[in-house]
Amino acid sequence: MDRYDVLIAGAGPTGLVLALALAKQGIKVCIVDKTAGPGTTSRAMAVHARTLELYRSLGLADEVVAAGRPNTAINLWVKGKRRAQLAFQSAGERLTAFPYVLIYPQDAHEALLVRHLEEMGISVQRHTELADFEEQGDSVVARLRRNGGNDVQVEARYLAGCDGARSTVRRSLGTGFAGGTYDHLFYVADVQVHGAAVNGEIHASLDTADFCILLSYSDTGRARLIGTVRDERAQHPESLTFNDVSHRALTSLGIEVDAVHWFSTYRVHHRVTDHYRRGRAFLLGDAAHVHSPAGGQGMNTGIGDAINLAWKLAAVVRGDAPDSLLDTYEPERIAFARKLVETTDRMFTFITAEGNFADFVRMRIAPIFAGALYSVGTAREQIFRILSQTMISYHDSPLSSGTAGRIHGGDRVPWVVRDGKDNHAPAEAIDWQVQVYGKAYDDLRAWCDRHCMLLREFDWGKEAVDAGFARNASYLVRPDGYVALCDPGASAQALEDYFCDLDYHRFRVCPPRQAAL
Repeated sequence: MDRYDVLIAGAGPTGLVLALALAKQGIKVCIVDKTAGPGTTSRAMAVHARTLELYRSLGLADEVVAAGRPNTAINLWVKGKRRAQLAFQSAGERLTAFPYVLIYPQDAHEALLVRHLEEMGISVQRHTELADFEEQGDSVVARLRRNGGNDVQVEARYLAGCDGARSTVRRSLGTGFAGGTYDHLFYVADVQVHGAAVNGEIHASLDTADFCILLSYSDTGRARLIGTVRDERAQHPESLTFNDVSHRALTSLGIEVDAVHWFSTYRVHHRVTDHYRRGRAFLLGDAAHVHSPAGGQGMNTGIGDAINLAWKLAAVVRGDAPDSLLDTYEPERIAFARKLVETTDRMFTFITAEGNFADFVRMRIAPIFAGALYSVGTAREQIFRILSQTMISYHDSPLSSGTAGRIHGGDRVPWVVRDGKDNHAPAEAIDWQVQVYGKAYDDLRAWCDRHCMLLREFDWGKEAVDAGFARNASYLVRPDGYVALCDPGASAQALEDYFCDLDYHRFRVCPPRQAAL
């Protein structure tokens, strides 16, 4: 029986990123998928700023950005007139190195991740699906069904269910999937278009009883269209073609469709599982949460799940931390998933509401409100934070502690660049680090040296002040770029206490909790 550290069921973006992040930390993984290869069509298009920030630690960000198309603004059109614009550059330029929405088709995205995995000597086991599994002591024994009906058994210390909304892992765990399915039907089309709106920006068009979004992802007019099917045609989606759906909102943008490369319809679900962990099995991505496509959050949330879980699994598998570290995965990620489902549910309901009053609010009131809101700098930044997922925090996590300046334990490390020194620049390894803005004290420096902890010092200046840092304070940063501990006094003892409380073996000097440093 083959043995692995982690068995990953499902090779969509979530599973592939989890496998890659684990492999880069020296963890032996097996990843299986019932499909023959990466998808050739896709619905997920948007890669948000936080995902690109997380990709920096995996060495992927530059390549992904180069392969995709940065869309620098979102425009709201109503009956053929542009009524509001949110320019991402001005809204996010102080917040992240990626102040845009990158449009990058999921099929190309998956192919890139597969290639990077293969460069590390890991191949997705295709035509292979998880049939069932059971825990046996300190491992999971899984039965894999190969194409043609041949079954094999593998053993792994942990199982990650990245196997989609119909997850075998979730059904086996019995964790539920509360929520529902919207009545409305969506269409998605990959098209060749031309017109003034094909300008590298996102365009959302509202018209009475019609709605569509245009996402450009090439310099040659290749774009993705997403819209609703509202009338009786929605009752027979299997027979619909692009010519059958309403083009009123699309025509209002002043663009023409030259060719349709791919067209599909689908219904939207909104569900979150009750638990992300049961024993040695975990749920990630669509296996744990599904929601409307409003905001393009789904794939990005799954990738966030993968990065959050990967460093924790790696630490436990290596023996650096106790299994209880893995218990922090669920509370950190499920809270955001529930909030996301609630938010996208409201957006989806607003977009698809029918009736004269709903049309009046959507056509008249909402554009005025959006235009006023987008004109206020602080409001623009807040909207960008929400859309880009840079606002995600883990304040209530047991791993989060302290406050220094305006930074709290659980915050994403604010982005600062001074004299060409970028505090989000990846380190050589995916690992913990201490950051100081100003000068590190001698005892802190000695502790970091003694424990092989990376200490990064950044010159104090206006950039650090604006970001909310406190001068000479220490910020313990987790491997996923979130602040674990803020210490205004920047003492070595605070770090020692933190890791002793966490029972994190790698950075412990003496096993007794009360031992002197």
